[in-house]
Amino acid sequence: MRVKSRFALLAAAATLAVTTATHAAPVFINILTGGTSGVYYPIGVGLSQIYSDGIPGVRTSVQATKASVENLNLLQAGRGELALALGDSVDDAKNGVEDAGFKTPLTKLRAIAAAYPNYIQIVASQESGIKTLADLKGKTISVGAPKSGTELNARAIFKAAGLTYEDMGRVQYLPFAESVELIKNRQLDATLQSSGLGMAAIRDLSSVMPLNYIAIPSEVVAKIGNPAYQSAMIPANTYDGQADAVPTVAITNILVTRADVPDDVAYQMTRLLFENLARLGNSHSAAKDIKLENAARDLPIALHPGAERYYKEKGVL
Repeated sequence: MRVKSRFALLAAAATLAVTTATHAAPVFINILTGGTSGVYYPIGVGLSQIYSDGIPGVRTSVQATKASVENLNLLQAGRGELALALGDSVDDAKNGVEDAGFKTPLTKLRAIAAAYPNYIQIVASQESGIKTLADLKGKTISVGAPKSGTELNARAIFKAAGLTYEDMGRVQYLPFAESVELIKNRQLDATLQSSGLGMAAIRDLSSVMPLNYIAIPSEVVAKIGNPAYQSAMIPANTYDGQADAVPTVAITNILVTRADVPDDVAYQMTRLLFENLARLGNSHSAAKDIKLENAARDLPIALHPGAERYYKEKGVL
């Protein structure tokens, strides 16, 4: 009996040790963002701080990437738990559009929330003489990394405007900060950026040289033929020297996770996002456009069950 009792005690202790270890196992949340001079990165940093404070035992990290397309492929490969991506890229990923950077359909993607809109922002040095989309012919322009969300936006907009890359003097595939430095050095005429309003790279450029802000008229937006692209305005005085509002295109960003992220973790990521919107807005003003009432609307992929639970609790589903 004593031997049996000893074995029973040892078994109980082993069970307790395993249970304790399981409960003590840290939760990892790697947040996939974009370049450090864009908007995804500071918002990712803000979310990592919110999650670190709000989820017991969590370990957060923020990864700078080439943004939407890379983020979605990394998620599919299990190399992140949360990512920001453009809505049209998410739709292409779900459908496996190879020309958009997805060799096969990405089946593990699940939505946490529709976030804030990206605005297509085309800026040119005043000395380039570029004032309209048509003026880009023969000029040098940067359109983001190849097959990035930004570059896919550029292709769609130029096609709708009757332009091709061949019409340009030279097309470069560069990130935001690098594009701005080349414009400062008179080695580039213009750049197309897909980002939240008030992005650091354009603020920096507008503070050191006069710029022209290129309109994308509503009739061009209509010709794109993709409901993810909506006519919008860049408000006047968003940047130095931008006295007038500028017609453009807006595309909703989506916070995306993986299907195999535990339901409770996805629930906490969703809950803490909306309970800390004011704090997140301090990370970047673009986050102030994230609204609970819009978060579960018109998503190109299914909600994660953890996020769905939160929206049902709040009565927005």
